[in-house]
Amino acid sequence: MNNRRRFLNDLTTGIGSIALGSLLTSDRATASRPVIDPANPYAPRPTHYPGKAKNVIVVFCAGGVSQLETWDYKPELIRQDGKPLVGGPAVTFQGPAGELARPQYKFRPHGETGKMVSDMIPHLAELTDEFAFIHSLTSKSNTHGPAENFLSTGFVEDGFPSNGGWVTYALGSENQNLPAFVAIPDPRGVPQASVNNWGPGFLPAEFQGTPFSSKNPIRHLAPPSQISTAADRAAREHLHRMNHEHMERHPADGQLAARIASYELAARMQLSVPEISDLSTETAQTLKMYGADDTSNPIKAAYAKNCILARRLIESGVRFVQLFNGAYASGGELNWDGHGKLKEQYDRHADIMDQPTAAMIRDMQARGLLEDTLVVWCTEFGRMPMFQKGAKGRDHNPDGFTCWMTGAGVRRGVSHGVTDELGQKAIEDIHPLYDLNATILHLLGLDHEQLTFEHNGVQRRLTNVEGHRITEVLA
Repeated sequence: MNNRRRFLNDLTTGIGSIALGSLLTSDRATASRPVIDPANPYAPRPTHYPGKAKNVIVVFCAGGVSQLETWDYKPELIRQDGKPLVGGPAVTFQGPAGELARPQYKFRPHGETGKMVSDMIPHLAELTDEFAFIHSLTSKSNTHGPAENFLSTGFVEDGFPSNGGWVTYALGSENQNLPAFVAIPDPRGVPQASVNNWGPGFLPAEFQGTPFSSKNPIRHLAPPSQISTAADRAAREHLHRMNHEHMERHPADGQLAARIASYELAARMQLSVPEISDLSTETAQTLKMYGADDTSNPIKAAYAKNCILARRLIESGVRFVQLFNGAYASGGELNWDGHGKLKEQYDRHADIMDQPTAAMIRDMQARGLLEDTLVVWCTEFGRMPMFQKGAKGRDHNPDGFTCWMTGAGVRRGVSHGVTDELGQKAIEDIHPLYDLNATILHLLGLDHEQLTFEHNGVQRRLTNVEGHRITEVLA
């Protein structure tokens, strides 16, 4: 009897091992690790299949923009203004829940689609026929830092590669004189999760985003004043010869090759970054269109200049640009985290974000850049339909919020996904943020299931073990 039991137990274990081995072999067979030359890590690399987009701009509004004050029109919320949410939570993220609160701005129909959009963002509202809205996104966290991590890296924990890191790891760049991935922080500061949003995680370090802005260019880029241009050039040329002679003697040293490539890119950036950051070459008309000449609002003018910088980077072939609007948690003073006085704060934040962002899209459209560029507007989560008790603001809501995209490969003028009648939870075509990242990769010609990197024996990817393309927003 014992022998028979042991035989059956061993047989079951053996079949399970065979099945697991088959699955692991299948995963490895479908995984696609880019072939990267350490001496030229940013060289352009092929896609998995033809993609519609070559470049990406992600406009990341930090703090959790309220879908109810922007894109997700809910007439029922207007009708139930001031009433308690029947069956709703007594306590939300930051404390007791108050009564339901109508949108703090009037909504009007816009464009041929008649899309209802808030008066808070009149410039972007004029472009709604160009956007594909996804109203049913969900997050895994209701805390800013982990939620930013989840949006940018696919994981709430620290230590994972950012979406821009994955893209540049897979595709390299079309410009060898500028970073492949640039993060442009808001004039008011960095977001809550800071460098996690543009970090390389466990990918090679060269795929980290390079942070700089129109206000704060890359530091220590220029040589000391006492060194002449000729002497600086001669030193670089001599170092170049020495490095490559050393590489010829040690051709298998990939780390050395990567280090040399990094320093040589830094040297080329001494010329290219000041040139691309010099907005004096922009016309007065362009500066006015973006709001970069607004002397009454220096934060808006600085953000507008960041939008121009983002467009110039894309024009120069930079693969991935992450443009931040809003900084770290500050009671909503420096970002979209409207807990206590949402209307007052959103009046200021919308004035900074609306005109420059809309102008960037119009400008790129006029220059033909949207034929190859995907633009994504996103935030880490949304807000609750009720005010917080004793306050005039909304608490965090990861269960249903809105992002949109436009540009290469995007179906224009569509609204996909639905939240409930009060805008609290996604109820139709629910999409975790994995799906948004899978769709971005797809538009670049990358299969999110094939783009992997082995870390600690696990084939990791941006979408973890989840994610589906949102086909309804694809052209």
